[in-house]
This record gives sequence, structure tokens and C-alpha cells, in this order.
Amino acid sequence: MSDVLCKATVLVLNRNWQAIHVKSPQEAFGMLATDTATALDIGEDGGMQPVRWKDWITLPIRDSDNVVRTVRGPIRVPTVIVLANFSKVPKKRPKFGTRGIWERDGGKCQYTGKTLRPGEGNIDHIVPRSRGGKSTWENCVLAHKDVNSRKGSRLPEEAGLRLLRKPAAPREVPVSALIKNQHRVKDWEIFLSH
Repeated sequence: MSDVLCKATVLVLNRNWQAIHVKSPQEAFGMLATDTATALDIGEDGGMQPVRWKDWITLPIRDSDNVVRTVRGPIRVPTVIVLANFSKVPKKRPKFGTRGIWERDGGKCQYTGKTLRPGEGNIDHIVPRSRGGKSTWENCVLAHKDVNSRKGSRLPEEAGLRLLRKPAAPREVPVSALIKNQHRVKDWEIFLSH
């Protein structure tokens, strides 16, 4: 299988050209071939032209394009596709986990307010798991490792600690706010500028 098919990603826009998802090139080609989406031919000057599958497969290959080689010849991998019928922008809550808690708490210890560097903090269960505490947004906070060790399996007040604010689940946000341009695809920038 081509490296491009494994490593490249394609930004998916709704029919109003709002970012809603990321797909693999295989998925994008399937959507183009079934006319559920059109590809955006984005020029070096930033001009954009929607192109249907039958025309896409005939476009010339540029030096900057990712390419898939087929028996019919090379085909460009689109960087952005536009859905034909879907107009909503789905909302989603950030995923619960260490990264989500770091982002929600702004990288600050929720007991001391100190900004933490990677490796200085970990996740504290306010009501310890040993005492029936659950791993939920409402029971987990970012804490400095030393503070968390000192707290141990006690409640904050038993350890002489006080939370700066009560933790809560983050609000749902448009999925476009959660899409990351990990591969630094220049063509995505206009659609992901929040």
C-alpha cells in the first residue's frame, strides 16, 4: 500500500465549507467516486475550485501534490473535500483523559495555581479511587506530582488542600475547534483559523 494512503489526511468540509472532519485518502476517494463529495483544487495563489471525480482524475500533477499511482496513471490526493449534502457543524465534547484534563485546567495545578511543565503534574482523583471515587471530569483535576503525593488517598480537606475551582466537564464545541493540522497542510489553514 502506498505510504501516501497511510500517512496523508484529507480535511472534510460541510457544504457550507466549514471544517467538520478528517478522513483518510481512501475514504476521500470513495466519497469523490460516489459523488457524495467534491475535491477542492487549491492553486498556488490560494484560488479554489470544486472539482468532481471524473475531472479530478485528469488534473495534472504538481510538484507539491501527494500522488497515488494507479493502473490508469498517477492521481492527486486531495487535501480538502466538500460534502455535497451535509450542512451541519457537529458538536463534540473534548475526549476525557489526561490530555483533556490538562487542556481544561490550562496546565495549572488546581490546588496551587502553579503552571506545570510536562512531567511535573499528574491527574488527581478528588475523591480517591480507593474510597469509591470515579474517573470522571467532575472528580479529576490536574495536580503537581508533589501535591498529589502529599494528598495520597485522602480527601483534599483532610490533606489541608483546597481546590481553586470545582471541576466540570468541558462544554461541547464545534468539531472544527478540535481538528488539529498535525501535518501542517497549508491548504487547511483558511478553514481551521479559529
